[in-house]
Amino acid sequence: MADAQAGLARLVLKYLDWIALQLMPDTAEKEWLDRHGQIWLTNADGTTGRKGAALASGTVGFSGTPGVVVAAGTVVIAATGDTYETLDWLTLPDIVLQPAEVAVRALNPGASGNQPSGSILSPQVPQTGVSSTVTVIDLRGGYDVETDEELRARVLDRIRKPPMGGDADDYVAWAMSIPAVTRAWCAPREMGPGTVTVRFMVDALRPPSGIPTPEDVNVVEAYLDKVRPVAVKDFFVMAPVPEYINMGISLANDSLNLRTQVTNSVTAMINTKAAPAHAVDGELVGPTTILASWIAEAIGRVTQDFELDFEDHPMPHNGALATMGVISWPVP
Repeated sequence: MADAQAGLARLVLKYLDWIALQLMPDTAEKEWLDRHGQIWLTNADGTTGRKGAALASGTVGFSGTPGVVVAAGTVVIAATGDTYETLDWLTLPDIVLQPAEVAVRALNPGASGNQPSGSILSPQVPQTGVSSTVTVIDLRGGYDVETDEELRARVLDRIRKPPMGGDADDYVAWAMSIPAVTRAWCAPREMGPGTVTVRFMVDALRPPSGIPTPEDVNVVEAYLDKVRPVAVKDFFVMAPVPEYINMGISLANDSLNLRTQVTNSVTAMINTKAAPAHAVDGELVGPTTILASWIAEAIGRVTQDFELDFEDHPMPHNGALATMGVISWPVP
């Protein structure tokens, strides 16, 4: 009986330990973190909590015998295994100068649905008179569901930086509530007294650079215009200008795998620390200078045997955002 009671008490206490972690958003696991998100966060699309994934869409080109009809709902497959369906009926033209365009969308949401222009798809079911080669013209706009750590960061920011009626942190929170936005900064008074400048990134939506297109800027600007204070004198939404960070790294135990790990570590560091001009505690500060010590620390997480050829890299202007450039790998 004593052994049974001890075992029961131990399980109950371990469960209480686990519950205590779930009650705090910084330690909560997936389902509980989702609950915290639903309580604290309202997204730009009206949903609460975790931002969902989106379908890639765009246009592809069919070719084949003139007059053959490609039905709406025709499924095509990429080499990656991702599938898409046509949204309209298409009759192949008599004069074939280039593939006939038709709108398509991915059948499954996520960033894997994005395909580079010129890549090749193929019909799931071969059709007489239709080429087995379908060319991607423009196929993008897909992004993955928000990760646990991205959601956790937004929840903690919401708790630590409560709404203040339109301060710099509010603009960042509003921008980050838009599903495709992954990073955002607000620079009050950058363009003069009474002005507000917002810059943002869409890393998953526009790989590999993450730089927003003019269409992305218009979407963010339209939403911020709905929620921002009307008393702002001049309001600007802009894409950051990439400032590429190049360096030389010599590895003692050089290998392709080690280079990949080092590249990933340095890239992650730059993406975490880089920022254009932005507000810190309400004060405008310049864009982030990338320090050689930061680069060395990022490499040091992977290997201690290296030499770095890099000097501190300041940004040339307020809109510049440090972006991973080219690494040369000289032999030690």
